[in-house]
Amino acid sequence: MPKNKDAVSRYRWIDERLRNKRLKKPTLEDLIEYVSRKMDATISVRTIQKDIQDMRHDPELNYHAPILYDRSSGTYRYGDDNFSISSIPIDETDLQGLEIAISILEQFRSLPVIQQFEDAILKIAASLKQNREVMEHKGLIKFARAAQYKGAAHIPVIVDAIKALEVIRISYQSFDRTEPKEHWVEPYHVREYQSRFYLIGKSQKAKGGTLLTFALDRIVDLWPTDKKFDEKNFDDASYYQHAIGITVPLGEPEKVVLAFTPIQGKYIKSQPVHPSQQVESDNEKECRISLNVVINHELQMLLLSYGANVKILQPQSLADKIAASAKAMLELY
Repeated sequence: MPKNKDAVSRYRWIDERLRNKRLKKPTLEDLIEYVSRKMDATISVRTIQKDIQDMRHDPELNYHAPILYDRSSGTYRYGDDNFSISSIPIDETDLQGLEIAISILEQFRSLPVIQQFEDAILKIAASLKQNREVMEHKGLIKFARAAQYKGAAHIPVIVDAIKALEVIRISYQSFDRTEPKEHWVEPYHVREYQSRFYLIGKSQKAKGGTLLTFALDRIVDLWPTDKKFDEKNFDDASYYQHAIGITVPLGEPEKVVLAFTPIQGKYIKSQPVHPSQQVESDNEKECRISLNVVINHELQMLLLSYGANVKILQPQSLADKIAASAKAMLELY
């Protein structure tokens, strides 16, 4: 690994500049200016040139960054558009260092500054534990292959647009259309659900200012527009408060009452399906719970996945939809 933290920072800023598709491909001078500004220091030509070579070839770094130089334009770019040094797996030395850092942070969890990031620290600790177990028990335990987040390459451009309050133009291929449709979108929020990323924003062509959800893996292309929009007070926590999944239909949340079998009920109690979940009754016949949610596609798919282990007691409209789906499934066989 690099001998000092300044080198690590420079690699990260070079990587960020090379991955920024909103800006033109950088020259050496562009990279020097960008890194110097980010680090609030004057970085020499020789230093950046060496950093590029190290990112390409240094065996200790192990980045193997596919940085290409175009002589005709004097610019640099990645040969692989999806490459990022942040996606490089950590080695044993890095793993040990992170474990030590996490153990120190956990000792000071009572401090307010640490409490602000407690969730992130716990997630990293859990990830490190899993990495350690995989390395120690290689061949004994097989973990599912990490999800390939198609469309994730759009995230840096979208996040920059959200920060800058800039409208983006997207070509969007929904599953129910034969041709892509163009949208001019005011981007508000990016969210992950079941190994897919989604953009929540307002299409300027939509009537009534309705918020729309765009799956990033169905965005064919994306362009900045340099057109600004007024800041919107979008609160993702409030927006998704009554939703299971990613879609939030218009209308008020409803009380949903479900009766699970006793065995399935144990799983439901140990891992609630929604924060609003309340246990209404629990006995040898059933585990009855209630939810305060909007009726959306994800809720229906979730209930169908429980099969005969659940019965919808309320509302009747939801029970009818699930019964119709179950009847259609039966007719297939």
